[in-house]
Amino acid sequence: MLLLYAFDLKPSEYMFKTTPNLTRIFLSLALGVFTMLSAKAQEIPTDQSVIAAGEATFKTNCTTCHRIWEVRIGPALNGVTERQSVGWLKSWIKNSQALIASGDPAAVAIFKEYNQTVMQAFPFSDQQVMEVLAYIKSETVKGPPAPPTPGPGQSSASGSGGDTISSSYLMAVIIILVVVLALAVVVLIIAAKTLVKHLKDVKGLDEAEQEVVSQQFDVGAFLKSNNFVGLVVFVFTIIVLKTLIDGAFTIGVQQGYQPTQPIAFSHEIHAGQYEIDCQYCHTGVNKSKSANIPSPNICMNCHSQIKNVGGQEGVSEEIAKIYAAIDYDPTTQTYGTDTKPIEWVRIHNLPDLAYFNHSQHVNVADLECETCHGPVKEMEVVYQYSTLTMGWCINCHRETDVNTKGNEYYDKLVKLHSEQSKEPMKVEDIGGLECAKCHY
Repeated sequence: MLLLYAFDLKPSEYMFKTTPNLTRIFLSLALGVFTMLSAKAQEIPTDQSVIAAGEATFKTNCTTCHRIWEVRIGPALNGVTERQSVGWLKSWIKNSQALIASGDPAAVAIFKEYNQTVMQAFPFSDQQVMEVLAYIKSETVKGPPAPPTPGPGQSSASGSGGDTISSSYLMAVIIILVVVLALAVVVLIIAAKTLVKHLKDVKGLDEAEQEVVSQQFDVGAFLKSNNFVGLVVFVFTIIVLKTLIDGAFTIGVQQGYQPTQPIAFSHEIHAGQYEIDCQYCHTGVNKSKSANIPSPNICMNCHSQIKNVGGQEGVSEEIAKIYAAIDYDPTTQTYGTDTKPIEWVRIHNLPDLAYFNHSQHVNVADLECETCHGPVKEMEVVYQYSTLTMGWCINCHRETDVNTKGNEYYDKLVKLHSEQSKEPMKVEDIGGLECAKCHY
């Protein structure tokens, strides 16, 4: 009724004269509340778990073209959440070409500034987009990373790693030991001759002592003696047996195997220099037994725009091989039907009698790729880093702690293990050494 007095209306006139005004007021209030709720919903999260999820998504999908503080194929992303609205960023990430086609001024300007490079559309959920934005905002707040400083005893220009230094040091030690041994033998020979010469000058030696001092070492007789021949035969037999045993244990072991591939793909450039996440190309590693070899369409996410390296003109020879495999014409940007597979040579290969699941080790155990595959980011041509033998796997199961964090599956096992041991639960404690785990 207060509204009646406010509008100076009689009760009989209320229904007919105040309804439009009240409706407008109600709609204004509802719109204000809706706007406030929408703004609240659009706020970028600051929860660390959300930021961590966004970091994983960003590194898997975005680092090919973007960095937070560095311009790559696309713009640097620091501060992007301040420059653009969340709604605009969602539209851009999910389908940038649709936003450009709509005539959005900001989208068109970015498209032109970066040489009309087509950005891949990502079918992310709104939650995933918010996670990525949370990570970008978090990194923006942290500020640009400090330049790397060389470690102790290593200059910034040095490209040598610890393995090289260790190998050189070991070789130097071996050479020094050989020289010292040779000098010791020479010293003993000189000392023996000096002693014999001194004894010969001593007077009063009996007949037996004179015979010992005067005797000559017969090399020929020593070489023909049964003792020497037996020693040689024994040493030769040991060497042959050791060689045969080592050879038997290395059957099927291809450590160091480095075949020539049909396309000179450099992991040093892609995974090292450009920091492309392994999972961007090897998409099966989190959900499949095999990590899978990337299909050419993944290559084309970048190489539909990147046609050469080092500022060269035209299409480089290696990238042209990708185009030939998928029958792609870079001039017209069209695909044909004369496709053919790229015949990559497999490097890491286990025998058929052994079962290995990538998703179990990467997704559940949370192992890094480098644990088994070595420093791939430094490999111009990939090679088999580890032995991948049964003993190598068993040793890992004996030494590796089970990743039980946040996994309810292990709760009862952890409880039972803690009742019997104070040591962390290893893989071998949950059946990691049972034959049927890998052979069935």
